Formats: sequence, structure tokens, C-alpha cells
Amino acid sequence: METTRFDEQAREAEIGEIKQVVATIQHAQQNELPGEFVGLFRADAIWTTAFGKRLTGREEISAFTHEVLPGAMRESTATYEVVHILFIRPDVAAVKVRQRAVTLDGRPIEGQNEGSPLYVMAKQDGRWLLTACQNTEVLGS
Repeated sequence: METTRFDEQAREAEIGEIKQVVATIQHAQQNELPGEFVGLFRADAIWTTAFGKRLTGREEISAFTHEVLPGAMRESTATYEVVHILFIRPDVAAVKVRQRAVTLDGRPIEGQNEGSPLYVMAKQDGRWLLTACQNTEVLGS
């Protein structure tokens, strides 16, 4: 019984760490902090934007993020909510997120499509990192 309780507690701790990564994504985006955002990726990560642009490696992700993020939140921003976590292995998780456009004071923006990111994260050196990510715009949401 103790092993099961420990396993459940360990799993809950991992879920908390994963949710903290997503909270950091939200913080970095809302505050236009490209360095904080890029620091969440593995060096060899891949990321596909909501508009289909494929970025390979932290350097390419960084160049893109430093180009588009500053100034992007002048009129609105987004919230990020973890809606599902699938542990593929104890150190690899697929994380489904609900991304919603909001005003700068946090009110939902009517008529804006939601985003539906999928983040595959891997634990490396005790830290969950974004490894393979795909952001998808949900049309008509």
C-alpha cells in the first residue's frame, strides 16, 4: 500500500511540475519575455506554430520568438490551461492545453478562436522541458 501511495504522490508532484511549465509559458507570453519562454525548450526541440511554421532547435525557436513576441501583447494576451496529461513514460508526457485570448485585464475576447497546443515534454536533469510542440488554432471555437 505504501508503494501505491508513494507512486500517486510522485505522479501528482510530476503533474504539478508540468503545470508549472505551462504557467511559465503563460507568464513569458503575457509579459513578452522571450528568454524565459525559450529557456523552457530542449536544445533539440521542434515547434510548429499555429500557422504551420516549423522551428527546429532552441536557436531557431529563439530567433523566431525574439522577433515576434516583443510587442505582440499590446492589445491582448492569452491564458493557458492544462486540460489533459498523458504520461508516455515516467519521464515523457503529452500535455494538451487550452489557450484562450483575453484582454490585458483578463477578460475573454468574444469571437477569437482558441488555441489547442500539444506539448510533448521530457524530463531532463530533473526538469520538464518542451521537446516537440504543435500549436493549432481551433477554427470556429
